[in-house]
Amino acid sequence: MLNIAAQEQLLPGDTLQAKWEFAQQAGYDAIELRAKGDFHFASRLEELKRARKDGVVMPTVCVDMLHFFGAFDEELRRDALAQMKSQLTVMAEIGGVGAQTPASYGMFSRRLPPFEPPRSEEEDREVLLTGLAELGEHARKEGVTLFLEPLNRYEDHMVNRLEQAADLIRATGLDSIRIGIDSYHMNIEESDPAAAILAHADVIGHAQVSDSNRFQPGAGHLDWPAWLGALHTVGYDGHLALECRLTGDATQAVGAVPAFLKRSGA
Repeated sequence: MLNIAAQEQLLPGDTLQAKWEFAQQAGYDAIELRAKGDFHFASRLEELKRARKDGVVMPTVCVDMLHFFGAFDEELRRDALAQMKSQLTVMAEIGGVGAQTPASYGMFSRRLPPFEPPRSEEEDREVLLTGLAELGEHARKEGVTLFLEPLNRYEDHMVNRLEQAADLIRATGLDSIRIGIDSYHMNIEESDPAAAILAHADVIGHAQVSDSNRFQPGAGHLDWPAWLGALHTVGYDGHLALECRLTGDATQAVGAVPAFLKRSGA
């Protein structure tokens, strides 16, 4: 049976310990952390260490920043790399697995005017490979993993599908970089999400879940049996981390872990 995590902002409670108490009662196995920029995540280190000592399970962190390592501006790229290195180090210090980031978010989309980005595809690839190599080496030294998340075409123009992420990761030659898949983005970008999982199983390291409408699993029309079945087939043993909006009463929505998620590894 797959382990289920909920991102910390979805859980009620003023402390990680309180959130963990709720999460356990609701049937979750872990909390996925969120990391803002300006080294905010590093400033939480003592809080995170106390939570770990109190038994809170925190395997992964998902970034929540304004710019990322694929930014057009070099200064912004350097800052994003420094932020990500810091977050990877924090995860290592609390015994975590790794950190998930997209190449960019909201920076540009070929599907919206002006349609043509100011950087060529070749330049994009060079920037991404340079950044991934730097982050991957840092992750390797820290003993954690960097998870590269493909986003849909309206949120990122560079890495939309698993095959694109896999190509970049394989080009780095680093085992410390893996794909962090997201069911919402895959529903938009993959012609066959289950087949994409099967095709790139060797470089999948983490999974985030929400339904086709970005609400909690079960609130949309995503083909969960196929998606979860593919993860089961490839032997995925990581967490399924809820990253979503919530319908209706938020506490009730996040408090009800869909039974099909819990059964998915049976």
